[in-house]
Amino acid sequence: MNKISLKQKKSTLSGRLPDSLQAWIFPLALLLLWQIAGATGLLSPSLLPTPLEIGKQFIRLAGNGKLLMHLEASVIRAAAGFALGGSLALIIGLAAGLSRLVEELLDPSLQMMRTVPLLSVIPLFILWFGVGQLSQVLLIALGAFFPLYVNTFAGVRGVDRKLYEVAQVLQYSRMQRIFRLIIPAALPNILLGIRLSLGIAWLCLVVAELMGASSGIGYMIAEARQYSQTAAVFVGIGIFAVVGKLSDSLVRLLESRLLHWREAYKG
Repeated sequence: MNKISLKQKKSTLSGRLPDSLQAWIFPLALLLLWQIAGATGLLSPSLLPTPLEIGKQFIRLAGNGKLLMHLEASVIRAAAGFALGGSLALIIGLAAGLSRLVEELLDPSLQMMRTVPLLSVIPLFILWFGVGQLSQVLLIALGAFFPLYVNTFAGVRGVDRKLYEVAQVLQYSRMQRIFRLIIPAALPNILLGIRLSLGIAWLCLVVAELMGASSGIGYMIAEARQYSQTAAVFVGIGIFAVVGKLSDSLVRLLESRLLHWREAYKG
């Protein structure tokens, strides 16, 4: 009886699609319904062009080099903003987590600033730094700062106190405690903060490129909207989605490599 049930279980598992293919079932079905609705005239092509038309527009933009130019500008802008905001968040988050004095000096002000809507500071950024690359990078850095700061701080303060006692027994120096105990133990929170910060950086990039930028995917979307090129708008949105997903997948791959020791619920 057990052998029969095991065989049935194996045949059921082998009959299932791989996880990588299962993830595409819903998107492909949605695209198919979208294409059928557009081809039959149920959807207005000026408001919601078909996936086929969006694909043709993508090929046109990629062929004339405009898409690559705008994508390069956006990636450089987002990377610079994330590098600036993320590095500051990591340093200040570690400092506030390790030192009660630094926490009392900085954390209340930072928590208050975190609640300020990001869009409300755009006029100040334009007034202080002008409409250019600097203000755009700083806006992205500001958006990327807080998720990583909060998670780094929480990760450091969430380290098990028993590990500190072990470090005292082993007579670790302060630097050894930081790099061999605290940072590895806080790494899950730090990597989560990086994922969240990357997502916010891409959101801020769209806003930043509407602040008078002359290049970038956000600028391409705004320009296409002015000329009612809806397919080009969807191409820009798709590029943001794909690049955002790739960056998130890269961090998740890093998580799987660095946190392979951690046992977690698989679902």
